[in-house]
Amino acid sequence: MPVVQVTLTEGRTPEQLRAMISGITSALVDTGVARPEQVRVAIIEIPKTHFAAADVTLAEKAAKQAAEQGS
Repeated sequence: MPVVQVTLTEGRTPEQLRAMISGITSALVDTGVARPEQVRVAIIEIPKTHFAAADVTLAEKAAKQAAEQGS
């Protein structure tokens, strides 16, 4: 029974998340890894203030880009 864990930042619609779950399930079924009823998908959403790269959170990066565009 495959368990797929997807970690991403918040901000997607329920429809987008549902489509992602279907796509992941289909990929595992289409490649012969598992039957649909065996597939488990866990989505972990992280606030943009809790995800950083190069010591800059995604929230900080977005605020900086917005400020630059407003200048």
